[in-house]
Amino acid sequence: MPAQQSIFGRIAQLARANINNLLDAAEDPQVMIDQMIRDYTDNIQEAEAAISQTLGNLRLMEEDVREDELAADEWGQKAKAAAAKAEEMLKESKKSEAEKFDNLARLALKKQLDFEQEVAALKPTVESQTVVVDKLRSGLSS
Repeated sequence: MPAQQSIFGRIAQLARANINNLLDAAEDPQVMIDQMIRDYTDNIQEAEAAISQTLGNLRLMEEDVREDELAADEWGQKAKAAAAKAEEMLKESKKSEAEKFDNLARLALKKQLDFEQEVAALKPTVESQTVVVDKLRSGLSS
């Protein structure tokens, strides 16, 4: 029996050596470097795509803020015009028409406040996204 074990042990050792030799031969350094470069390039492309996506989202949010600011200004102007018309109607002693314009002014002010609240809610998000985009860009370029 001891002779069989030593023969099987030798065969197993020889098989392990051959397998390790095959693995070493398969790990061509040039091939490994090429693969690392491909992986690195792919990672850079993925990072650039993520930055582009984040930047696109940031631009959309900035546009939403601008549109909401313009809408708030527009509704403020409408509120002023309606209030002025209500005042004019009161001077002419037309109370029922003055009330209608006064109600319109209140509605316009409500709309203005709604848009101003949306702007106030979006601005911190835009600022934080701007910081994130700047960090991503600097991280990619370094």
